[in-house]
Amino acid sequence: MAMLTIRNLPDDVHRALRVRAAQHGHSEAEVREILAVAVKPKMRVHLGKALATLGRQIGLTNEGFDVFTQVRDKTPTEPLNFE
Repeated sequence: MAMLTIRNLPDDVHRALRVRAAQHGHSEAEVREILAVAVKPKMRVHLGKALATLGRQIGLTNEGFDVFTQVRDKTPTEPLNFE
């Protein structure tokens, strides 16, 4: 587990953290919980699901997507040359 040092923490913030931790029966665990809640989303966004939902919302169908296959440039590309 990684360690984190927070410098120049105001005394009133430190005191509030200690009080809050004591109220919940924690010590450093309280600060870890506060940080986790602050930076981790409540719900993970899955890109594929988000894109599928967006497509449904705008009415994109498989037939509507076929236009991309028709207009796509199918010319083979030249391989990379590193010389």
